[in-house]
Amino acid sequence: MGTGISAASGRLVAGVGCAAFLLAGLAGCKASSASEHKGKANAPENIKGGSGVEQVDPSTWRKWGLKPMRPAPAPPADADKPIRLSKKGPAKVFSTVPTKEKIVFVTIDDGAEKDPRFVEMARELRVPFTMFLMNDAILANYGYFKPLQALGNHVQNHTLNHPVMRNLGPEAQKAQICGDQTILVKQYTTRPYLFRPPYGMYNMATQEAAASCGIHGIALWRESMQIHDMQYDDGMRKLHPGDIILAHFRGPKELKGSTMTQMFAALLKHITKQGYTVARLEDYVRPPA
Repeated sequence: MGTGISAASGRLVAGVGCAAFLLAGLAGCKASSASEHKGKANAPENIKGGSGVEQVDPSTWRKWGLKPMRPAPAPPADADKPIRLSKKGPAKVFSTVPTKEKIVFVTIDDGAEKDPRFVEMARELRVPFTMFLMNDAILANYGYFKPLQALGNHVQNHTLNHPVMRNLGPEAQKAQICGDQTILVKQYTTRPYLFRPPYGMYNMATQEAAASCGIHGIALWRESMQIHDMQYDDGMRKLHPGDIILAHFRGPKELKGSTMTQMFAALLKHITKQGYTVARLEDYVRPPA
């Protein structure tokens, strides 16, 4: 895993194509001190919501053009969480969660699109997701993501301005991760403990930089949601228990006229059709004590 390329090269190429627009014209950053990125907690404050898909009235699902998704099973106890992170050594890399349950984990990257209707959708459907936020995409409206966080959706780290991390030296990588960490701690009163490298590309210097910034897990993915279709690592185009799914905060400009809510509805249809439901990633990851 040291090269940072995921198991399926097709997914990685697709990820580059989908996110390449973020590379143009982005500014550099300044490294932050260790004291600047100390957060108040490993989990958001005043957080609400359950550990996975909750029981929601069928009429609410129909409002969004969806069939009801079954509630998620109870998450494992803290001592039994299948992903355990450690402060020792470089950050742990994973793209799936060991489980036999028919559950998957939804993650949404960047933060460019800020559709109020998506906040309404998230509030009504209670489908959990993890937000990997990149500062250049969110700085115009940090507040948009706070209602989503209040529903129980965790904020995690995705760099300052979306570079290809393995093209940077160790200090520049640290500046990207620690810089975003400082801002996320300040804006969302939470200390992220997971990092997602842009385009899924990383190296050992990335893992070491993340650890030096207080982040001990690097979360990749097995599937990526496009506009209406999902791209799979599996050549059989099937989900597997514990898969992590990548989506993005995108709107009509990037989705060829479709909205964020339409993309998210299509994602949920793919999951439901295969008999899966959605659980909260952080409920299956044990951060360092």
